[in-house]
Amino acid sequence: MTRLLLAALLFAATGTVAAQAATGLPITKAPAGVGVYFISPQDGATVPATFTVRFGLKGMGVAPAGVARENTGHHHLLIDVKQLPAAGQPIPNDAQHRHFGGGQTETTLTLPPGTHTLQLELGDASHVPFDPPLVSKRITVHVQ
Repeated sequence: MTRLLLAALLFAATGTVAAQAATGLPITKAPAGVGVYFISPQDGATVPATFTVRFGLKGMGVAPAGVARENTGHHHLLIDVKQLPAAGQPIPNDAQHRHFGGGQTETTLTLPPGTHTLQLELGDASHVPFDPPLVSKRITVHVQ
């Protein structure tokens, strides 16, 4: 049985911690009282095609990917993503899941005209979501 199938079966049966253990990835518990949020833009904002997104974090520090320090993580920007990345698996790195593994707290983003959703998810040193996931509220922006 493959590790991924075993992880899926364990997750279905016992939850996130067992699934993470089955994949061999470290389990990083989320500290209490952490807030992940957007400084800008605001929910419902109308923005130009290229605009700045600023990330906020309360109750933890930011550290680059690969640096395992207690109570730190790094940002991932989820663009038009309907479901959060799978627990216990690294957050994908693609056009909809942007990694900021250098510890960045802002980016310049270019999106096509229309309505888009943005959400932040904090990942641990290995790009794996915390348990439970540390995510911002999903916001909507209207690109001109």
